[in-house]
Amino acid sequence: MKIQNDILLRTLRGELCERPPVWLMRQAGRILPQYRSVRASLSGFKELVTTPTLAAEVTIQPVDELGVDAAILFSDILVIPEAMGLDYEMIEKKGPSFPKVIQTAADIEALSFGKPAADQLTYVYDAIAETKKGLSGRVPLIGFAGAPWTLLAYMVEGGGSKTFSKARRLLYADPALAHKALDKITTTIIAYLQNKVEAGVDAIQVFDSWAGVLSADLYREFCIPYLKRICEAITDVPVIIFAKDAWFAFDELARLPANALGMDWTMEPSWARSIAGPDKVLQGNLDPCTLYADAKTIEAETWKMIRSFGQHHIANLGHGVYPDTPLDGVKTFVNTVKAFRYQEVA
Repeated sequence: MKIQNDILLRTLRGELCERPPVWLMRQAGRILPQYRSVRASLSGFKELVTTPTLAAEVTIQPVDELGVDAAILFSDILVIPEAMGLDYEMIEKKGPSFPKVIQTAADIEALSFGKPAADQLTYVYDAIAETKKGLSGRVPLIGFAGAPWTLLAYMVEGGGSKTFSKARRLLYADPALAHKALDKITTTIIAYLQNKVEAGVDAIQVFDSWAGVLSADLYREFCIPYLKRICEAITDVPVIIFAKDAWFAFDELARLPANALGMDWTMEPSWARSIAGPDKVLQGNLDPCTLYADAKTIEAETWKMIRSFGQHHIANLGHGVYPDTPLDGVKTFVNTVKAFRYQEVA
């Protein structure tokens, strides 16, 4: 099915477009009253993730309400650890919790991995089919996965953490074991993303949410090679890599065979351009807190961001939309981007 609004895909292919495309990380969520209504009828977050018709419904909501240029499948990065054998719970106002974690070589040996693990996630692929049907070709659909290090961090730590010290300790104390785990996780991510592409997603984003807790040396050894494997394996659709707080590895990230790099709000666009080059597609990076401001401030900051990046840019936030972000602020951001034209400010 031909996609009617393909500005995101054209930008990811390196084409010069009339304006930057716009979508938001966590655009399907509590900022929308429609989403809150769906959630109120369910037992919890995981029921929503594992029910294809409902996951599709909330994926499409921001396309209808906000007019964004892409949908991103409503799911969770932790479905992969679960498919590998580590169940998790999503505790309201606290986050994910793993009753069982990786502690020993035997724990890693016991993990299911690769295509057999990825094939268990049929509810995700069914949600893609439902979403594509509901979108009817209006905009592209983005699928995503957590990066290998980010998933390993949760699988060792057992939940969120300010430091991920247990996971970082593994990298120092037993690097060979860490690489073995990362290899299994990467193999599973690749199979999962290939299944997503086969199911119909039009682009992929890989989230390395906890990149910033590592040193440059650790990131170079335990992250870059696995991200490279993912980029090299996914060739049928564009790939975006978003490594939060990984400014120290931006030059190496820029050399990955990814179509675009996501940036958090602490990175200066002109600095990123000087490293990545004028033709690399960069995504981001408005501070999510900007959307709490008045409309004139949001408009001014959005225009400033777009001008700073120049072309080959996808407008987005530097992280996900916060749950209590005013809906009017989100709409102002999206509408400001959509009203922008490069030729008018050249």
